[in-house]
Amino acid sequence: MNKYSKEDILRLVDQEDVEFIRLQFTDIFGMLKNVAITSSQLEKALDNRCMFDGSAIEGFVRIEESDMFLHPDLDTFEIFPWRPQQGKVARLVCDVYRPNGEPFEGDPRFVLKRVLKEAADMGYTFLVGPECEFFLFYMDEEGRPTTKSHEMAGYFDVGPIDMAENVRRDIVLNLEAMGFEIEASHHEIAPAQHEIDLQYADALSTADNIMTFKMAVKTIARRHGLHATFMPKPKAGVNGSGMHINMSLADKDGNNVFVDASDRLGLSREAYQFMAGILTHIKEITVLTNPLVNSYKRLVPGYDAPVYIAWSASSNRSPLIRIPSTRGSSTRIELRCPDSAVNPYLALAACLAAGLDGIKKQMEPPASVDDNIYAMSYDELKKRGIEWLPETLGEALDIYTESEFVKKLLGNHIFTKYLEAKNAEWKKFRAEVTDWEVEEYLYKF
Repeated sequence: MNKYSKEDILRLVDQEDVEFIRLQFTDIFGMLKNVAITSSQLEKALDNRCMFDGSAIEGFVRIEESDMFLHPDLDTFEIFPWRPQQGKVARLVCDVYRPNGEPFEGDPRFVLKRVLKEAADMGYTFLVGPECEFFLFYMDEEGRPTTKSHEMAGYFDVGPIDMAENVRRDIVLNLEAMGFEIEASHHEIAPAQHEIDLQYADALSTADNIMTFKMAVKTIARRHGLHATFMPKPKAGVNGSGMHINMSLADKDGNNVFVDASDRLGLSREAYQFMAGILTHIKEITVLTNPLVNSYKRLVPGYDAPVYIAWSASSNRSPLIRIPSTRGSSTRIELRCPDSAVNPYLALAACLAAGLDGIKKQMEPPASVDDNIYAMSYDELKKRGIEWLPETLGEALDIYTESEFVKKLLGNHIFTKYLEAKNAEWKKFRAEVTDWEVEEYLYKF
């Protein structure tokens, strides 16, 4: 991450002919928002004097307390390479504050920063590497997205079978021009599905990068006449889009805390405890890692998505958590249930808080499961004490509602607003009659 002062940004804007600056922030549902200003208003914004109507943002504040202020994080200044090179467009990621100068408790970025401070007080830096999946579909004649594609490529296929190879290349090059480090990009399992893996970074930078990544992918796909979607399961019968989260902790000297060469698996006591914390709290936070009604259409056996609450020290991909085979400084745990619709600030905050709780309480994980869990019978699952994730948004909300852990993590404002909105989403879905139901029951009954 670059380190900028106010003067650095004013100079860069002048030197690079930047005309518009987007002051970006994220609502509690992971939707990117912005207030656009011209360069003439930049100094005012950098002095934290840019105000907006918080009551217009779902889940923020009531109309009688609507004034909110954006405080730009100076280190997030970037110029969009896909915009015109005369009168350029840049962005600054912002924190949301109340008029009295206090951080707004409904800002998801504030929630993550609060948990990161707790980790720092314990001597840890939280490092994260996300694997971001998405679909590229055609648009119709009126420019509306469809779920259609002529492409029939599969895992790691190349062009011309992979018909979107150049789209992915364009996305990666634009992201690199913004300072992103891209580990890899490739075609995923389903036709028209793709994955781009972002380099490890501190959790706050990673969450910011995920939001920018989604915007870049959608923008560049549109330039190619395609619609990019991060909907978890846009088509039945094929794999959905996940966002696997690779996690580790570093100490104050930058050493990987999860490493212990004397352990049989090369894992430290903190690594086991951190993993145990996530396994313990995963049902409570599933509504944050898998936030939509549609998310649970992905979390079914047979489509490479984890369903069972277990971990594996081998390359077994059927449990919720696996330990990738690399060791030493690359030792990490991979949480496989989150999907691409997450609010990254809340999801990463939840994972970190759960892991830290495991360390503080010295939790012990269950035994590693190195067999294919998908092939186990119900009786064998019960015998081995293997539980499973919530199967619907409604079930996830029931567990979330009773969780004191999540209430403390999110604070009363986000906890309540999130619950209200997701209950409304679930209630609306339950009232719908789907095409499947009509096809299955109309003739029979």
